[in-house]
Amino acid sequence: MLLEARLQAASEPARNTALGRRVLDALKRYDVRSVGFYWPLAGEFDARGAIALWLAADAQREAALPVVRERGVPLEFHAWTPDTPMRIGHHKIAEPASGRVTIPELLFVPCVGFDADGFRLGYGGGYYDRTLAAWPGAAQPVTVGIAYEACRTQALQREAHDMPLDLIVTEAALYPQPAA
Repeated sequence: MLLEARLQAASEPARNTALGRRVLDALKRYDVRSVGFYWPLAGEFDARGAIALWLAADAQREAALPVVRERGVPLEFHAWTPDTPMRIGHHKIAEPASGRVTIPELLFVPCVGFDADGFRLGYGGGYYDRTLAAWPGAAQPVTVGIAYEACRTQALQREAHDMPLDLIVTEAALYPQPAA
């Protein structure tokens, strides 16, 4: 049901335009120099346009996409620009052929579903959970989920390892909602 709702929402250009603005707003809010994001699968918001605009505004900025080295291990993030040559990796997902590993300060995470408390539902592979649990260095990245409002649920079933994201952006709102 959530996958169908996401696919329908993703097919509406106005929702994608609004979500692109919110992605840029999140980048401005956190004022980071490096960002990790994801190559879009069917129904996922395609953040490449927003990230390309963000990169173009400052030559010191850096973006990266995840690379699955092997199943069951944390993701690596490799440098990406709109001109980066790509190759097909695990799960038939495009990944940068750059080979240059980066450690993003902010990580955009795709959401199949989410709740208002900032918890997300992914595909169940655990890649982001493993990656965040083994994050290199002392500072964890800011985690920002990207979702469509149609994929918000009352409360997701949570497991002990589940951690809320710092922020979830949709075309209509930010979650958790800022205190008034």
